[in-house]
Amino acid sequence: MELSIEFFPPKTPEGEVRLAQTRERFSAALQPAFYSVTFGAGGSTQAGTLQTVRIIHETGEVVAPHLSCVGSSKALIADLLKQYQALGIKRIVALRGDLPSGMGQYGEFQHANQLVEFIRQETGDWFHIEVAAYPETHPQAESPSKDVQFFASKVKAGADSAITQYFFNSDAYFRFVDDAYQLGVNVPIVAGIMPITSSTQLLRFSDACGAEIPRWIRLRLQSYGDDLASIKAFGEEVVTTLCEQLIVTGVPGLHFYSLNQSEPVLRITQNLQLGKG
Repeated sequence: MELSIEFFPPKTPEGEVRLAQTRERFSAALQPAFYSVTFGAGGSTQAGTLQTVRIIHETGEVVAPHLSCVGSSKALIADLLKQYQALGIKRIVALRGDLPSGMGQYGEFQHANQLVEFIRQETGDWFHIEVAAYPETHPQAESPSKDVQFFASKVKAGADSAITQYFFNSDAYFRFVDDAYQLGVNVPIVAGIMPITSSTQLLRFSDACGAEIPRWIRLRLQSYGDDLASIKAFGEEVVTTLCEQLIVTGVPGLHFYSLNQSEPVLRITQNLQLGKG
């Protein structure tokens, strides 16, 4: 089973130093299969993504930049692909992305399957392409069945594997995988994992991306108020148990949304007895 970690591009020199320290801790403890780096829509962090990818790649680690349809032209994507090929980058995370406030259109790519097709047309089999999957259904999907069908179209377009949106109900993941495989999908579907460290942050993220927080988790978090120690301890227990359920059933990988922090992820993986020690 593979472990992988997501970072976002730091915006300050201090953030760059902290991210380097975080990556060093992950590499020493877990030796992740790869790190991914998010890609801001409309130019918000695109230069930062390239810079962060370059820095991580220079350490000898495997790194997968995100590419997003939103605000991206074919010329921009083609240029980025050439730059990543020149660096020797071999993995890409291809996403549609969400429109930022005030942006009226997606650009030349409307959907992620079109982006995957374009990457294959431009670069052949150079890149291992990851795409997104939504066990609890994409918030803009017409229906769960249509959402799974669209996921299958991304795989048919040339995706090698998938990373899910985070979830806290393992049954949703198992059902999604079963439904996808019934449509002929045969690529690994890696489970995206979000550590719980802040109730307000988790509620904000989940409302934005459509991830469901089960009522019992939401109520427990609310009951702790501003008791951060209790929130973190409860979150660690919940996410550790979720990962245990996934591992027992043979999940092909766990992809941790680290938010550029090492401790929450390392505590969970230590509980699971994953990593080097």
